[in-house]
Amino acid sequence: MGYASLLPKHVASVVKYQRDPLKALEMFNSVKREDGFKHTFLTYKCMVDKLGFHGEFEAMERLLLEMRMNVDNGLLEGVYIGAMRNYGRTGKVQEAVNIFERMDFYNCEPSVQSYNAVMNLLIEAGYFNQAHKVYMRMKDKGIEPDVYTYTIRIKSFCRTNRPYAALRLLNNMPSPGCEFNAVACCTVISGFYKEDFCAEAYELFVNMLSQGFCPNITTFNKLIHTFAKKGDVRESEKLFNKVSEAIRFLDGVKREGLTPDVVTYNTLICGLCKKSEVDKAECYLHTMGKIQDADNLLKDATYKGFVPDEFTYCSLINGLWQEGLSQHGLILQALQLMNDMSENVCNPDIWTFNLVINGLCKMGCVSDASKLMNDAISKGCLHDVFTFNTLIDGYCKQLNLDDAIEGVSSMWSHGVTPDVIAYNTLLNGLCKAARNEDVMEMFRAMLGKGCAPNIIMYNILVESLCKARKISEALDLLDEIQDKGLALDIVYFGTLINGLCDNGDLDGAYKLFRRAEQEFKVSHTTSSIPEAVGIIRLMVRKGIVLEVVDTIFEADKREIAAPKILCALRNTKPKVQSKKAASVKEFWSSSCIERLALAKLGVLVECNSASMPSNPY
Repeated sequence: MGYASLLPKHVASVVKYQRDPLKALEMFNSVKREDGFKHTFLTYKCMVDKLGFHGEFEAMERLLLEMRMNVDNGLLEGVYIGAMRNYGRTGKVQEAVNIFERMDFYNCEPSVQSYNAVMNLLIEAGYFNQAHKVYMRMKDKGIEPDVYTYTIRIKSFCRTNRPYAALRLLNNMPSPGCEFNAVACCTVISGFYKEDFCAEAYELFVNMLSQGFCPNITTFNKLIHTFAKKGDVRESEKLFNKVSEAIRFLDGVKREGLTPDVVTYNTLICGLCKKSEVDKAECYLHTMGKIQDADNLLKDATYKGFVPDEFTYCSLINGLWQEGLSQHGLILQALQLMNDMSENVCNPDIWTFNLVINGLCKMGCVSDASKLMNDAISKGCLHDVFTFNTLIDGYCKQLNLDDAIEGVSSMWSHGVTPDVIAYNTLLNGLCKAARNEDVMEMFRAMLGKGCAPNIIMYNILVESLCKARKISEALDLLDEIQDKGLALDIVYFGTLINGLCDNGDLDGAYKLFRRAEQEFKVSHTTSSIPEAVGIIRLMVRKGIVLEVVDTIFEADKREIAAPKILCALRNTKPKVQSKKAASVKEFWSSSCIERLALAKLGVLVECNSASMPSNPY
């Protein structure tokens, strides 16, 4: 078939079904170069819509310019409206408004449809005042609003927390000849529920049905979604009643001939599961009841012919594991859902597997989690780094360290690169089990694989080396850490100071204590008071008393950390040699109050409210 026999509807059809907008544009341009074919309003509109929908706005603007030269501009309002909506959909509100403002200039007078389009996108973007100005301009030009104008205005009132103004406008709709419709009514109902005017909302819903206005499934789903979103409020009984109302609404609309679809059931199930996040701390009984209601709803929906999809199962599994039945040991119910997914030809994805594996590990069922992962691999589901990290953490917590090491090796064999979290978890487990040689061996293996350590990993290494009394090697890591550009923290120095003290090197511990602040700029008094208190208590118990306290006040005479640390130390009894006892006693009896006076007044009161021992020995 030659180009001469092409009709505009053929080109429009090709443009519509071509997924690649640029290929569609290439075809669009190629046919206009052939004799006997001329683009029409239909072909231009299809091409402009295609480019705008896929975000090719520069190409769309060029095509609009060409279209104005070849088509009667008075016919182009529908094209401009489509372009405005595509701009608004991608957040380009100003560009959409620019098209609207230029319509008069291009001899295309905006009708009520254009005003509705620009008002709607302004409201969706939160520009309520600007939308009102557009409405007033429309009224000034003598353009009468239609039912869509009123619906858009009602939405604006509801979005700005004015449901009663929206209701007044809804009641006035019939007077100018606009039809009362379910979309506008459900918008007002949703606004009332968001403002917790539940009685008014329910009364309006019943009134709508009594007048014969039944919402379509899309409109009704939006109303149900309002209930699910209210799960953020922490009044458990109130939330439960709201969700129950949504279920009663569903049954009522069913009798009116509205068939719930997958979105309706998914929204309800997800909402029921999310309620447990709010209610768990207040009332486990209601939490259990809600999860059971979600499970029963799924069974009831399936009985009525509804086929649940992946989202349905994942919503319910997420509710079961994170906040629901797993807390009561009912593991089998969530696992049964996994089996139900397979039976319904609904394969669990990696996200679903991760949910269940993480839940099993948190409950200590690591072997079951491992079996589930192997089963998933056999079914062709490729796991990610989160899955393996979860298992490795579970093995380490149960001290199954050989299995944890095997887990890291298994990551490589399955094409998953272990990250620093995986190695940190494994090294920490080995360190806690005093397998210090394995810690260093695994660390060297990690470096050989190209994984860069972070400061958390070096803290683990220092702890392991100190436990093995390899203090010199731990000190040597200082230069290595600096060479890698990592920032030393108070945890690192606290661990190393502890190792030096345990090794009997009190002078070395004190020197490192001073070096931390002077050379490495790590403040032992203000950066992290709990860690600082831990370090100071340790050094006081080891016999480094006056020097440490002097250092605190030298560095911190104008700050609040020093007296807080001293307050924390008031019951700490240093194990000092007898020749130091007199000086220590003198410090506690006199110098303490004198030094506390250097602190801020409020902290001084706080510290003096606790009785200081005159003689802690």
